[in-house]
Amino acid sequence: MSEQVRPPGQTTVSPEVLIDIVRLAALSVPGVHSLAPVPDGMNRIFTRGGNDGVQITIVGDTVNTAVYVIVDFNKEVLPISHEIQQVVARAITEMVGMSVGTIDVHVEDIHYQPGKED
Repeated sequence: MSEQVRPPGQTTVSPEVLIDIVRLAALSVPGVHSLAPVPDGMNRIFTRGGNDGVQITIVGDTVNTAVYVIVDFNKEVLPISHEIQQVVARAITEMVGMSVGTIDVHVEDIHYQPGKED
């Protein structure tokens, strides 16, 4: 059996790619209606992705994430938040192999359609 030798080099992942991964992972969770814009503030200067409902901060090989969501009406917020954290953590580690720091989930609003009560 031959042993594979890893070629020298480095792989870099664009922060925009990480934002897309987090965004798609969060939107895949049942009960998440959409992402909300990140509120204005001083922290937006030092982080990336505020318009996408996702902020990331990369420190070394660790990704810290804040996700801003709008949850569907009549859904339990806490289980949805926990699932977002699990799905985002799994996506970051499996897709890009980076370490996960914090994953903060901010529920910014509840989506309600009159006449459509589950």
